[in-house]
Amino acid sequence: MLEDTSFAIHPGKKQVMDEQAYIDIGRLQSVEQKHDYFLFHCEKGSVTIAFYRDDIVRITMQTSNQTTTYPSRAVVVKPNHVNLTYSETDDKVKLNSKKLTIEAKKSPFRIKIVDCNNNLLVEEGKYGMGLKENGEVICFKEMDENNHFYGFGEKTGFLDKRGERYQMWNSDVYAPHNPETDPLYESIPYFMTLRDGLAHGIFFDNSYRTTFDMKSLQDQYSFKAEGGQLDYYVFAGPTPKDVVEQYSYLTGRMPIPPKWSLGYHQSRYSYETEAEVRELVKMFIEKEIPVDAIYLDIHYMDEYRVFTFDKDRFPNPKKLIDDLIELGIRIVPIVDPGVKKDPEYSIYKEGILANHFCKYIEGNHYFGEVWPGISAFPDFTDEKVRSWWGDKHKFYSDLGIEGIWNDMNEPAVFNETKTMDIDVIHRNDGSPDTHRALHNIYGLMMGQATYDGMKSLLNGKRPFLLTRAGYSGVQRYASVWTGDNRSFWEHLQMSLPMCMNLGLSGIPFTGPDVGGFAHDTNAELLTRWTQVGAFMPYFRNHSAIGTVYQEPWQFGEKYEQIMKKYIQLRYKWMPQLYSLFYIASSQGLPVMRPLMMEFPFDVKTYNLNDQFMIGDNVVIAPIMNPGITDRAVYLPEGDWVDYETNQTYHGSQTHLIHANLDQLPIFIKNGTAITHGKVVSSLKEKQEELILHVYTHDKDSNYIHTFYEDDGETFSYENQEYLYLMFEIINTSKYVEINLIKHTGNYPLPSNKMKLDLHNLQEKSVFVNKKKIENLTEGVFISLVD
Repeated sequence: MLEDTSFAIHPGKKQVMDEQAYIDIGRLQSVEQKHDYFLFHCEKGSVTIAFYRDDIVRITMQTSNQTTTYPSRAVVVKPNHVNLTYSETDDKVKLNSKKLTIEAKKSPFRIKIVDCNNNLLVEEGKYGMGLKENGEVICFKEMDENNHFYGFGEKTGFLDKRGERYQMWNSDVYAPHNPETDPLYESIPYFMTLRDGLAHGIFFDNSYRTTFDMKSLQDQYSFKAEGGQLDYYVFAGPTPKDVVEQYSYLTGRMPIPPKWSLGYHQSRYSYETEAEVRELVKMFIEKEIPVDAIYLDIHYMDEYRVFTFDKDRFPNPKKLIDDLIELGIRIVPIVDPGVKKDPEYSIYKEGILANHFCKYIEGNHYFGEVWPGISAFPDFTDEKVRSWWGDKHKFYSDLGIEGIWNDMNEPAVFNETKTMDIDVIHRNDGSPDTHRALHNIYGLMMGQATYDGMKSLLNGKRPFLLTRAGYSGVQRYASVWTGDNRSFWEHLQMSLPMCMNLGLSGIPFTGPDVGGFAHDTNAELLTRWTQVGAFMPYFRNHSAIGTVYQEPWQFGEKYEQIMKKYIQLRYKWMPQLYSLFYIASSQGLPVMRPLMMEFPFDVKTYNLNDQFMIGDNVVIAPIMNPGITDRAVYLPEGDWVDYETNQTYHGSQTHLIHANLDQLPIFIKNGTAITHGKVVSSLKEKQEELILHVYTHDKDSNYIHTFYEDDGETFSYENQEYLYLMFEIINTSKYVEINLIKHTGNYPLPSNKMKLDLHNLQEKSVFVNKKKIENLTEGVFISLVD
């Protein structure tokens, strides 16, 4: 196409600006108080303000030409009763909750929101809410020079999104993901603003193509959609953690994943035969490299028909899967939405006869070309179709499969638009609308169908789902990987802010294809990427057809041993990681965090792209350039201990850190703790030995360390079958105390005693549960739980 050549910047091409006339909502005419919301009638429409909690408010605009609205697919809670006070003067009205004040100027109607300490969150000035002649809805907000923006789900580029403009339109993007590549596979129309240490958030709940613009105007930002209604939520904060908690309260939180899904996963497009899979597993076992899952890409199927196995390539999938489960290894097959058009294929035949596929309004089916050729697409917006699709996964669960990989679910179609015709009609559970309106939720609804189906089929076991496409709320069903990246150092670098922003967007279970998917990786890149992947929430090595194989042993003994070290380290850290996933499921907080989340008043963390935190006390600072063995590492306030050398570094400073190819710089904050287990071949093996590492120091401090454990497989944790321990760690110049202050759940401690390893103890006394420990030696077993 000419647009892909230099013709795109031909000097004769005029840059056409968006000149659609903006129609402001106008002057406030009257206010109507309803049971649980306020309705503001303006000249060009009405605005509804409703509180979901004292710290969450919803604002919607309806106009005379408003399209039909329907319940959100993202929001999972109803408004709570909130005590509000209302007051009015000649020029403004006010609504107050305990944590927010909404001040609405009457002429023209403009909203200003402050928190309970009178800190400004959002304010409308020259422009406010309105629409355009083409049906777009739009909202403007004032932009302070100190505003920093985060979130937006899956976006390339740096951590801080100020100065950027992004679209939400789920898209199959195989071309290289450059900083300018937009949109990608996920649409999460939400962001967080950090200003002078205080945070607030906005979620724009609209499934049309939406645009967030922090670029075009110097003093204002905007968000708009091609259709639907202006419907957004403001989260009060005031900390970044508070904003993520508020947003995930609204859109839901991830269930605790099966523990095996947190191990090391190996994939390729494709391991094409049963024999190849068995040889792959044999190599992992012989080399004693831990692995928990092997993925099957599209070649396992019979001519790419979903819910089939190719009988020549995989003559006995049941036996293969049983044998691998015995070794502690799961098989995760890919399942795409496109169903091959073939009247002799049972899935297609059922779908046609039961009216499960997408159609045009005239009644004829929509067909598009994907891997199987001409294909039909299930209408996942319809509950009946979701139930049917979910039940079909019995094909997989009967084979012993517990994890599914959803791909191509934007939905991707091999045509110029890369997706389904926008005038296809979806039934939408009784509120039919076009694909133009519902495109962005297609992957989310497929995820719901898949997850719910697998959950009902696994007899109490937790399913694992990996998805490429989604919308806000996708965390309730699936983990998200960042799609078809490349084996470039730049893509390794870019994966950190991408995954950190996904975590800030309520999606804790994320990661890139380790080593890069397309292009040929190399030994140094794969080694450094494996080090990073070992500490990302989702840890999968994946590569494309026609590229070099990139299993850990492919580049020789030197590199194999380094990668093995870090894959094993993943398992050693598993008790710490699993506890963080529990926190993600209960509070919505990400496992992998940008430093600004823990240190929001430290401006040096605001756009720190090449470091991240695991939980609240571990900094990971990887090497992400070829041939480099020294890098600058910024450590925030406090003292930090090098995990490998035990050297202490002072915080609020930048340090030059040396790290050979076999070293990943990891820093633990002094005064805190981490829990380790032993290295296992897969997470089928239980952690029988736990070590609580306490990093002591001479400064007075208190730290709360949590440890969580359950059976790792079932939902029994919902019935108190879990172990939750909360330790208070008190440091002074003379002593350190480790006190168990909370113990809940009925699940037993993996071992009767937990090993206690005290770092930098020097001459200090040690108290455990208020009892002084005499003759303490390093790594002693201590009974921390009665």
